[in-house]
Amino acid sequence: MTAAPVWSVDPRTGQRREQAAVEATGADVDRAVRAAHDARAALADRPARAALLRTAARLLDEDHERVVAAADAETALGTARLTGELARTTAQLRAFAALVDEGSFLDVRIDHADAAQTPPRPDLRRWKVPLGVVAVYAASNFPLAFSVPGGDTASALAAGCPVVVKAHPGHPATSELCAGLLRRAAAEEGLPEDVVVLVHGFDAGVALVGHPLVAAAGFTGSVRGGRALFDAAAARPVPIPFHGELGSLNPVVVTEDAAAERAEEIGAGLAASMTLGTGQFCTKPGFVLVPAGPAGDRLVDALAGEVSGAAAGVMLDHRMRDAFVAGVRERAELPGVEAPVPPGADGDHGVRPGVLTVPAAALAAGDGHDALLEECFGPVTVVCRHAGDAEAAAVLARLPGNLTATVHLSGAEAAGAGGRAGPLLAELTGLAGRVLVNGWPTGVAVAPAQHHGGPYPAATSTATSVGGTAVERWLRPVVYQSAPQALLPPELRDDGPPGVPRRVNGSPEAGGGAARRTP
Repeated sequence: MTAAPVWSVDPRTGQRREQAAVEATGADVDRAVRAAHDARAALADRPARAALLRTAARLLDEDHERVVAAADAETALGTARLTGELARTTAQLRAFAALVDEGSFLDVRIDHADAAQTPPRPDLRRWKVPLGVVAVYAASNFPLAFSVPGGDTASALAAGCPVVVKAHPGHPATSELCAGLLRRAAAEEGLPEDVVVLVHGFDAGVALVGHPLVAAAGFTGSVRGGRALFDAAAARPVPIPFHGELGSLNPVVVTEDAAAERAEEIGAGLAASMTLGTGQFCTKPGFVLVPAGPAGDRLVDALAGEVSGAAAGVMLDHRMRDAFVAGVRERAELPGVEAPVPPGADGDHGVRPGVLTVPAAALAAGDGHDALLEECFGPVTVVCRHAGDAEAAAVLARLPGNLTATVHLSGAEAAGAGGRAGPLLAELTGLAGRVLVNGWPTGVAVAPAQHHGGPYPAATSTATSVGGTAVERWLRPVVYQSAPQALLPPELRDDGPPGVPRRVNGSPEAGGGAARRTP
């Protein structure tokens, strides 16, 4: 049987560009996973892992024109956006290389034997080891930063885990190009190329999560697809961790005082955020609580004015475009919903951004408006007009988990006046993994303190997919009890390598290095 071709498609026209690959069969997936599994030992060397990540970043930067052009041809995201995304991608790779060098992610803890304790304590040495082969499911809306060379791949390699990536069908040629550069980086550093393997096809994705040698999975995509894979991962004879980012409404709450103070500024900022990238960011503010009354009216008018003047755009593919058009039509037809700026189709390939409004009373009563509380991928936001704190709280109580939640406060409220800001911030903390004050959620800084995740369905675990702690998803703790020094990993020996942070007998070791026994 001939393997089905995988085509690169131009979303601006809907026309095929070229055959980029072929769909993997079950046998292909098995070979890919086994090849990655066989490459595990080569990643045990921390300096080699760091070098691989840095070399991958260099090769991507050196080939940036070809990478950006390939991604733009398949996603229509534009060269400016993709140039920035590539810079973010290579910065992530270098950040994880630095993390590997520094070694704190190993979480080394050493407790020397102490016969005087009750009961006597044996010698205990704990650190974290890689899980094994990681399956990465590439995202549609970030063909670089959340796809083949993205954060899931970078963090898994940093942890010492080989990766099998299931390419997204929206950008197969870009995936092939990036996978080739990562495999070349491995070869240049003397590592097996199969520390990164790429497969294509829906069936390949299903087979991948069920393969007995796959130890964990990372996913960015839809609630429907992610939940199906999550359930499959849990239903295996040996269940595996599945770290999925599935969907997020990213609610925004605007207080009465904030609207009175700067309605036009907030409306313009909201318009810019919800139309950014044709509304295809996972952190797009898709639901906004705005007070009823004159100040709220000014805000909505400012939002509508900005959105009505925004240009139509092209979505990542025609399937997503069709889903957006159908989704906004369904929502606009609900009782009480109005469309100050009607969203929808623009010609045969584009979409128009828009704004929908609904009274909070309709949502708080659970009156058949559940669709408004679900993410609609694309350039639309729902403005919920509320009559006061109690009504707003009733609506917030119905929201699912989110990646982000935002509150816009007045200057006085931000300074602590009135006492409302603290409880409101606490309420939003229960809804999201990142809580913003007087800002907009689009744009996720890659930083050690970042958290990109949240309560379900924003994510299927408590882990982050952005920032240095993303590496923790692919590790598990192991403790060695009374093991001879010669048999221990170097990082756990008394004369271990200098610089690796360790806690010895409960206290941080000064400057890292030797875990000398106390007298």
